[in-house]
Amino acid sequence: MYEINYLTDAKGHKTAAIVPIELWLHIFPEIDISADKLVEGVENYCLNKAMDEGKKSPLFSRQEALAYLEIDDIS
Repeated sequence: MYEINYLTDAKGHKTAAIVPIELWLHIFPEIDISADKLVEGVENYCLNKAMDEGKKSPLFSRQEALAYLEIDDIS
């Protein structure tokens, strides 16, 4: 697991993130990267992480999944 640190302003609001270089190179293997590729890489990394976490969780039945979605729509 990678440890991401945050920089904050005087009021404690997060202003920047410090990402370990090993993680950075895993997400962005190329040296010169555009802003679009940066966004795409972060989105892909987060989606893959979510999918990995989802694989560890118990599966819902169809009824349980629909009930969960109904509760989520209300809040």
